Amino acid sequence: MLTVNLIPLISYVLISTFTPGPSNISTASMGVLHGYKNTLNYQAGLAVGVLLVMLLSGWVSGLLLSSLPALEPALRYIGAGYILYLAGVILKASYTFADDNSKPMGFGHGFMLQLLNPKLMVYALTLFSAFLAPITGNTKLLIAAVILLAMTSFCATSVWALFGSVIKSYLHHPQVKAVINIILSLFLVYTAVVLAGLL
Repeated sequence: MLTVNLIPLISYVLISTFTPGPSNISTASMGVLHGYKNTLNYQAGLAVGVLLVMLLSGWVSGLLLSSLPALEPALRYIGAGYILYLAGVILKASYTFADDNSKPMGFGHGFMLQLLNPKLMVYALTLFSAFLAPITGNTKLLIAAVILLAMTSFCATSVWALFGSVIKSYLHHPQVKAVINIILSLFLVYTAVVLAGLL
């Protein structure tokens, strides 16, 4: 029977996907400078990159866990450690935007960014080895999960592109930034504690 702890899983996915990172910040900058429509090709490249990295990570995690099942507890602790590190990074996030793009980036730029994005790789391996380990051996469930994750990623970049200028103006206020950072960090700490089996 497949058992996945949904609340920590959803918290981890949403916070990791919607908080600042290379793809969200670059998409927001493009949205501010060029408008939402001109970010769509770039966003499509980002989403396809997520799809590929997630599929490979799910497959690699599945092979590791099936050949060395004793790794599963260790991977959970490593994943919990990474999530705590991510909580610390988010607590100090400055939400700065670069305004030096001369023209909108396209599909290839987005795709390559995700293939070379170490944050995405660690996120994907943590996700599949610690949270979604029960589905890595089921091809249909793995593909369905990967498609959902790529769609979530596209939604996140769309939000950042659509509301880039609004987010940019509000996050210049130190109090707003501090409250957002604290709330997101606490969600991640909770996720790490559950993942490590302490709750």
